[in-house]
Amino acid sequence: MPISTALKGLQSIKSMQNVVKSGIPNKEDSDFIKLYMFEKERTRLKSEEVRILLRLEIIQDRLKEIQAYYDEKAGDMHSVKPAEKSKKPKKDDEKAWKTMSIDY
Repeated sequence: MPISTALKGLQSIKSMQNVVKSGIPNKEDSDFIKLYMFEKERTRLKSEEVRILLRLEIIQDRLKEIQAYYDEKAGDMHSVKPAEKSKKPKKDDEKAWKTMSIDY
């Protein structure tokens, strides 16, 4: 007397070893999900690109301002050095000074 045939439904039990179906029931749906996720990522990356380009423009403008300031100050420093040499008193000017005593 076989015991397994006496139990109703024992042959209809499906285990994961017997199941040959894919884990995703409808593979077309997974393609739509992938397309949706790629579209979301693409829009996010586009907006991030715009923000980075705006930031880059601001940074480049600031760098140009700093470079212009450096150029201006470097030009001033080069033109001031010969003028400083001419402003120094010569020995003839040093002899022109007279000392005086002050009585209190």
